[in-house]
Amino acid sequence: MSLKAQIDNDIKKAMLAKNKEELEALRSIKAMILLAETEKGSVAEISSETENKLLMKASKQRKESADIFQQQNRADLAQKELFQLDVISRYLPKQLSADELTDELKKIIAEVGAAGPQDVGKVMGVATKKLAGKADGKMISDIVKKLLTS
Repeated sequence: MSLKAQIDNDIKKAMLAKNKEELEALRSIKAMILLAETEKGSVAEISSETENKLLMKASKQRKESADIFQQQNRADLAQKELFQLDVISRYLPKQLSADELTDELKKIIAEVGAAGPQDVGKVMGVATKKLAGKADGKMISDIVKKLLTS
């Protein structure tokens, strides 16, 4: 089942359950998918890779918004963003833990033959493609820098 069909089913369930907050989050995901499908130069059906990129982008936006709202002492708005983040997270692939990510990055570093901090770019290029959707780019970058400088 495609992400779009899954979202449609979940929207119906949320409507029947009269769950307004979840419905709002699901509709925002569906709107992003529809926008991606109707973009100029795109094909009618978007790939699962593109769907994952959209979800990661939405997830990152919600995290950043929640952080800003918490800094401004707006717990009500931060809570709303965190709830939407939770709904979006259901559709993302399982995220790697820090230990799993470190192990994967060590393999990539050995594969690329990186020796020091000057090779961060080489490692990041391979790592971001290989681990797309499985880990946050900032987390990948932090661990790569730590591994290459030690």
